[in-house]
Amino acid sequence: MDIDNELGLIFSSVLSEIITTVSGFSLNVLPPPGKTTDETQDEHENSFDEMTGIMSLSGKKNSILFISAKENDMSQLCSSIIGVPQNELTKEDVEDTLCELVNMTAGSAKLRLSGTEYVFNLSSPFILKGQNMHIVRKRKTRVISRDLGNGEITVRIKVVY
Repeated sequence: MDIDNELGLIFSSVLSEIITTVSGFSLNVLPPPGKTTDETQDEHENSFDEMTGIMSLSGKKNSILFISAKENDMSQLCSSIIGVPQNELTKEDVEDTLCELVNMTAGSAKLRLSGTEYVFNLSSPFILKGQNMHIVRKRKTRVISRDLGNGEITVRIKVVY
């Protein structure tokens, strides 16, 4: 297995397990939409949904973890996690939930990767919100991007290193 697939599997399975445990939603890795070309692969790797939680992972191989979703999808997750009806959630509830998902995902992945060359320290998580956000990056960087979903919600996880 190549390192991108191995890291992609670790990070996506950690996120899926966390979401299932805390919300009851069962998410699976989704295939890329439609036929994948270099252009659609670049779009998948470099674009984000309306809400993106971010954390810097510093170590021998510095990386950035991104978890993004449409605001309504994150609101559904938040409602299931904290037990408050979706229409009663505050903006802060939804943002805090995304930050916690980023924090738990990074922490769990860190434990699974201990003893490998991918040991890292965690920064505090933060959020970017907006429409049509994209990464502009050097071509030498690697991007691991996976969509997780179940027909109701979709969450995208990316690791850039």
